[in-house]
Amino acid sequence: MAAGLLAAVVAGVLVSGVLDEAVREITLPLRHDDIIRQQAADKHVDAALIAAVIYEESRFRDQTSNAGARGLMQITPETADFIARRSGGVRFEQSDLATPQINIAYGAWYLRYLIDRYKGNDTLAIAAYNAGMGNVDRWVARAGGPSDFDSAKHIPFPETRAYVKNVIERRQQYRDHYGGELGL
Repeated sequence: MAAGLLAAVVAGVLVSGVLDEAVREITLPLRHDDIIRQQAADKHVDAALIAAVIYEESRFRDQTSNAGARGLMQITPETADFIARRSGGVRFEQSDLATPQINIAYGAWYLRYLIDRYKGNDTLAIAAYNAGMGNVDRWVARAGGPSDFDSAKHIPFPETRAYVKNVIERRQQYRDHYGGELGL
């Protein structure tokens, strides 16, 4: 009797663990963790931030938006050309954005660029990734400067406010649930 009960408990724990893993894979997927780790190290960007941006942009599915943004990190053709010019991508072609390695490399480069541009302020960098630097620069100016900027109060686009909030939340979730896979 005790052996049967023990077996049932162990089976329940195993099924629960497998079920938890399956639910996590659906609700918080992670693909290309090897590329994310490599690009995070190369570009000095938090791997959990890269994963969170990919999740928010594409849910880890290669796609093209109505605006022409491509790939996992949803990079527009104009942004890709800017990155190629600035990073030395002389042989870059727009079709390269469908390749996870290139898309994540370009997205990580752009995140590093934005983080540097906004002097380490990840919130401003995340907002600029979504809404563009021009918009963020105007919002920061209206707020009275970066130290007075409050994303909940100073971002007038509901989509961008939600995007920033979601990326910040997902970043922590990726740290909590995939720290090992992301090399954190």
